[in-house]
Amino acid sequence: MGQPSLPPPPIAPAPPQPLPPPAQVGAVATGGCQVRCAGCKMVLTVLPGLTEFVCPTCQLPQMLPPELMRSTQAQAQAQQQRSAPAHGIDPTKIQLPCANCKAILNVPHGLSRFNCPQCLISLAVDLSKIGQVLPSVRPPLPPEEVNEVAIEVEREEDEGGLAGETFMDYDMYGKAAEFWAELRVELLSASMFLANEKPNSSQIWRLYWANHQRFFRHMCMSAKVPAVVRLSKQALVEDKCVVIGLQSTGEARTEEAVTKYGIELDDFVSGPRELLLKFVEENYPLPDKPEAPPEDSVKELQRKRHSSTPDVSFAGRVRKVAKWDAESEEESEWQSETDTEPETESDDEFQICNICNSEEERKKLLQCSCCSQLVHPSCLIPPVVEVISGDWSCHSCKEKTEEYLRARQAYYEELLKRYEAALDRKLKILEIIRSLDLPNNPLDDIIDQLGGPDKVAEITGRRGMLVRASGGKGVTYQARNTKDITMEMVNMHEKQLFMDGKKLVAIISEAGSAGVSLQADRRAVNQKRRVHLTLELPWSADRAIQQFGRTHRSNQASAPEYRLLFSNLGGERRFASIVAKRLESLGALTQGDRRAGPSLSAYNYDSAYGKRALMMLYRGLMEQEPLPIVPPGCSLEKPDTIQDFILKGKAALVSVGIIRDSVLGNGKESGKISGRIVDSDMHDVGRFLNRLLGLPPEIQNRLFELFVGILDLLIQNARVEGHLDSGIVDMKANRIELQGTPKTVHVDSMSGASTVLFTFTLDRGMTWESASTLLEEKQKDESGSSNNGFYESRREWMGKRHFILAFENSASGMYKIYRPNLGESIREMPLAELKDKYRKLSALEKARSGWEDEYEVSSKQCMHGPNCKLGNFCSTGRRLQEVNVLGGLILPVWGTIEKALSKQARQSHKRIRVVRIETTLDNQRIVGLLIPNAAVESVLQDLAWVQDIDDE
Repeated sequence: MGQPSLPPPPIAPAPPQPLPPPAQVGAVATGGCQVRCAGCKMVLTVLPGLTEFVCPTCQLPQMLPPELMRSTQAQAQAQQQRSAPAHGIDPTKIQLPCANCKAILNVPHGLSRFNCPQCLISLAVDLSKIGQVLPSVRPPLPPEEVNEVAIEVEREEDEGGLAGETFMDYDMYGKAAEFWAELRVELLSASMFLANEKPNSSQIWRLYWANHQRFFRHMCMSAKVPAVVRLSKQALVEDKCVVIGLQSTGEARTEEAVTKYGIELDDFVSGPRELLLKFVEENYPLPDKPEAPPEDSVKELQRKRHSSTPDVSFAGRVRKVAKWDAESEEESEWQSETDTEPETESDDEFQICNICNSEEERKKLLQCSCCSQLVHPSCLIPPVVEVISGDWSCHSCKEKTEEYLRARQAYYEELLKRYEAALDRKLKILEIIRSLDLPNNPLDDIIDQLGGPDKVAEITGRRGMLVRASGGKGVTYQARNTKDITMEMVNMHEKQLFMDGKKLVAIISEAGSAGVSLQADRRAVNQKRRVHLTLELPWSADRAIQQFGRTHRSNQASAPEYRLLFSNLGGERRFASIVAKRLESLGALTQGDRRAGPSLSAYNYDSAYGKRALMMLYRGLMEQEPLPIVPPGCSLEKPDTIQDFILKGKAALVSVGIIRDSVLGNGKESGKISGRIVDSDMHDVGRFLNRLLGLPPEIQNRLFELFVGILDLLIQNARVEGHLDSGIVDMKANRIELQGTPKTVHVDSMSGASTVLFTFTLDRGMTWESASTLLEEKQKDESGSSNNGFYESRREWMGKRHFILAFENSASGMYKIYRPNLGESIREMPLAELKDKYRKLSALEKARSGWEDEYEVSSKQCMHGPNCKLGNFCSTGRRLQEVNVLGGLILPVWGTIEKALSKQARQSHKRIRVVRIETTLDNQRIVGLLIPNAAVESVLQDLAWVQDIDDE
C-alpha cells in the first residue's frame, strides 16, 4: 500500500465528537449528491466521500443514510479509477494509520469516528493534529450534542422513505392497496348472484375487513425489517446486545405453507400472501356446482310420467265406481269365476275418440301414455298404420317432453357456465396473488439477516422455523427443539444462551417471553447494555409495558435503550393510538413525570377531540360544510386543488367502504361522487384508521395529515378556551419572576406540612427588536411565502388597531401569529382568515410605531381597556400577567380548592389545572395548582375555614 507524502498523524482515543464540515447549497457537484436538510428543509449538495455534514443555514449536524453512503463511495471509487492514483490511495480521502494494527486507512473528510476494517477496533480522528499536517482541513465547529435518531425520523417522515432509510416500499404497498380495492369490487359482483341463495354475505365482509387489517399490519411490520437489521448491527458494533420485541410470529401461515408445499421451499413464507390465498380460497362466493341431469330418453320419461298418471279420466273412474256399487252379488261372483274379459270392458261405453268423438272401433283406439287421451289410428295426421305394441304418446305430449328435456339441459348448461366462470375468476385472482411482490415473514427474515439461528436466540411460542439451506438456495422447515432439549424447555435454553453471551441478539414474543428476564443482570455473563427494538406494538398498553419490562429490571448493570419503530404511513398510527390511549390513562407515566419523555398524547387519536375531527373531515369531504383547514398540498389561491383533493378523498373512502351507495354523477354533475356515510362510522376513529391502511400511500398520508390538522386545531381552540386537560402544563414566558415571599395559607395538623401560595409575574410579550430579527431570518429563506410580514387589523378595538407578525407554517399551510403582548400564539390562522381580519403593512415605520405602543400599553391593562369589569383580575391580552400557584401540601385540601373554584363565574376558572413553572433568574421550579386571580380570595377564605376546623 502506498504511503502519503507527509507523516500521518496518529489516531488517539476518541475525544469529544466535533461537528462535521458544512455541506454546500447549490447545484450538484461532479460526483456529489443532493439531500434535503432535516431541519430547515433546504436542498444541500454533499461532496463525494463526505458522509457527515452540517447544514450551513440552520447549523444542524447530519449524516448521509446508508443507501447514499454506498452511492457516494461508488462514485468516489469511479473517480479514483479515472484519476489513476497510486495503488491503494484514494485522493478524495485522508490517509491515516490505525493506532492498533498500523494499517493505512482511507478516511473520508468529515468522518470523525469509524472502525478499522482489519482489526475492527473503534477509532476516532484527532482533529487537532490533523490541522497541523493538513492545513486545508476546515477547523471544526464547537461541539454540540446531535440527536441522530430525531434527525433520521424527521427525514423519513418528510421525504416518505424515498431517500435515505427506505421505511416503506411505496410501489409494493400501492399495488397491494389497489389489489384489495379490486378484490372488494370482485366480491361485491360475485355476491350479487348469490344474494338470494346465500344470505350470510355479511360474514364474508367481516372476514374481509379483518384480513384487510391483518394484511396491512404485516406489510407495515415487514417494511421495518431493514431498519431493525441496521439498528441491530449498529448496536452490535457498539458492543451492545439487542432484544427485538414483536407480537405475531406468522407460525400459522408457515405451517399451512409447509402442509401445502412440503418442508423444502424456495424461500421464506410470505405471511401476507398466504393470508390472502387462504381468504380467497375459503371465502370467495362460488355458486353451487350443478349436478348433471339423468340421461333419460323421451320414452323413458313418458313411462315415468305414465306410472304416476291414472289410465282413465276422473269422470270415468267416478262412473266405474258407481256402476260397481250397483251390481248384484250374482254378477260379481260370475265375473270373478269367468275372468275372461279385460277389466275395462265394463267401461267400453265411455271409450270414444277424442278427435272424431265416435265410439266405433273401440278396440282399435290408441291411448296416450302421458295424457291418457283415446284416438283412432286413422284419425291421426298422418294416420298410424303399423301395430303399436308398447307405450304410445300423442304428438303434443311428445313435443312437450322433448322441449322439457331441451330446457332442462339448457338450464344445466347455464348453471355450469356460471359456476365455471366464477371458478375461473377465483383461479385468476389466486394467480394474481401468487404473482404479487409481497414481503417474507419478518421473524424468519430478521433471523436470517442477523446470522441465522446460531446467532439469534428465539424466545417465542412457535414450534418450528424455516432455516436457510447450507448452500444458500432454498429453506427447510425444522423443529426448534432437539433430542436433548424438549419443546417446553427450548425457550429457557435460548434465554440462557443469550444471558451467557453466546448469542447477542434475542427475539421475544408475548407468548414465549412470559416469566423471562433479559436485563443486563449483574449475575449474568452478558452484562452488555440492551437495545430494545419494538418492531410491533401489542394491542394492549399493559402488555406493551410488560414486554418493555423484560429488559428493565432490578440488579441490572445498565438501563436499556428503547426504540419504537413506526413507518411513515398515517394508517399505522392506529396501533400506536391504541397503546397511547391506555398509557395516558396511567396518568403519572405520561403526564406527571417529566422524566417519562415525550407524551404519547400525540398518538391518541381515539378521543373526544379525535371523534369531532373525524366528523368534520367527513362532512368536509362530503361537501356538507367547508373544511376547517386547507388540505395538505392545496392552496386557497387555487380552489381547483381543493376540489381535486375532495374528489380523490371521496374515491378513496369509496374504495375502502366508508362511503356507501356511491353514485358517479352525469351531466352537470359529471365526475362528482355522491353517497352516504352511516352514522355509526361518523365518529368511529378506529375504523377510519383501519381502513386508511388499505389506501395507496400518497392519498393515505394526505387524508391522515388533514385529520391530524383538524384535530390539532380543535385541541388548540380547547387549550385557548381553557377546556383542555393536558396533565401538568409548563408555563412559559420570556421572563418569570417570583413576587415577594411565598405565603403559607394552610398547615396540616397531623403532619405539620404546609400549603404555600406563590405569586409570579410573567412577561409574555415580544419586543420590536425580536420581531424584526425574526422576520429578517425568515426572509432569507427563498422558499418562504410572500404573505409573511407585519399586519394591521382592519377593525379598531377600543379605539386602536392591533398589530401582528405572521409566518406560514410549511407543514400545515397555516400561519403562525406573533403579537407584541402575547408573543407566539398557540392558535394558527388560515390565510383566508388572516386576509379577512388584517391587512399587510409595507411601511416598517408604521408597524414599528404600532407594535411598540401596544407593547407598552399591554403591560398595564388588559385588552378590554381601563373600564374592564374584572379590573386587575383580567389577564386577557395583558403582557405582564400575575400568576398564583398553590404548592406544598395539596391532597388534603384538594376538595376544598375544587369547591372554591366551582363558585367562579367563568367556565375556564372552574377547572383545576396542575402547572409547572420555573423562574428565569434563579431557575426555581414549582409544581402546584393554578389559582385564577379572581378566585384567590375565595380559595383563601375556604382554606382559612378548614384551618379553623383543624385548630378546634
